[in-house]
Amino acid sequence: MTRKVLVAGASGLVGHAAMEEFAARPGWGVVGVSRRKPADVAGAEFVSVDLTDAPACERVFSEMSDVTHVVYAALQEEPGLMPGWLDPGLMDRNAAMLRNLFEPLSRVAEGLEHVTLLHGTKAYGLHHPSVGYAGVKIPLREREPRKEHPNFYFLQEDYLREKQRGRKWAMTVYRPTVIYGDAPGNNMNPTLAIAVYAALLRERGEPLSFPGQGNAPVLREAVDANLVARAIVWGATAPEARNETFNLTNGDVFIWENVWPAIAQTLGMEVGAPKPFSFAKDLPALDAEWAAIVDKYGLNASKSVVEFVGYNSLVYADVMLSSAMRSPIPALNSTIKIRQAGFPDCIDTEDMFRVQFEKLQGGGVIPAFARR
Repeated sequence: MTRKVLVAGASGLVGHAAMEEFAARPGWGVVGVSRRKPADVAGAEFVSVDLTDAPACERVFSEMSDVTHVVYAALQEEPGLMPGWLDPGLMDRNAAMLRNLFEPLSRVAEGLEHVTLLHGTKAYGLHHPSVGYAGVKIPLREREPRKEHPNFYFLQEDYLREKQRGRKWAMTVYRPTVIYGDAPGNNMNPTLAIAVYAALLRERGEPLSFPGQGNAPVLREAVDANLVARAIVWGATAPEARNETFNLTNGDVFIWENVWPAIAQTLGMEVGAPKPFSFAKDLPALDAEWAAIVDKYGLNASKSVVEFVGYNSLVYADVMLSSAMRSPIPALNSTIKIRQAGFPDCIDTEDMFRVQFEKLQGGGVIPAFARR
């Protein structure tokens, strides 16, 4: 039996990884949709569509009657990232994007079996002034009652729950922590920001100085985009995932200063003394240097730092690598629920960084240098 999965947000970190993961499994047809064309995935189709364009969505998705599974990983953010998280207009837009896809699709896809909804830890409300750290329990657990606050996650989830009434299809909601991957031009991916920063320093003959600002190390969590994709593939057919919500992390915690030497070694660099640096403010000013590196090594990358990394990813990298915005306690996620449900996958975060930077070098996205 062949199933067909529709992946919305195909050019994003998780969407592209999910396309690769499904396409590598026998018995799956894969079609990805997004405004921006992603890197090609063998065995997958791609359709360009703007999910904010309701008439275009009606034309495209009303023709997809053979879809059996949906992975909704599409997202719009405002420039500057964090202020948009409180913007009612952005919340309504993200809710409308899902409706624009699902309304025409649900009318024709009579064999629909499962919908995956990709959200995140903002569902717990730590980012919102009406909840914050005072309003949550650490570790963050899926079983805790919803802390009501304006959040497009709730608008999307409630819409789908209502659409489920009287239907046989199931839904799984994922709440991954900070996601790291290799897809370019995204909103929240610190990996490429670090890669460009390192390539510039390496070309100058300088060591890899830690750029984070603040004095006290901060305990962090991460999740690899490919691990999220594997969880999505598992949940698409696992009975234990039907109508459930799961946190996702790599399974460990880390401190940036402790993984920095592994990143430097993978990139053929020495670790330098810490040096404050803003990815959002300082990297775009180095466009000419980056363009020269792209030309010199024939890289498979845009010559524009902002286009390649994504402006919001530069902003996000500043937040993730800084301890100046130190939280009262680490916002750690419990992943007990998904492990007890039968998904055991995990990865050491230091190994994740090694693998990702090796992949970027191997794919000609950043210069390849021998390890030191």
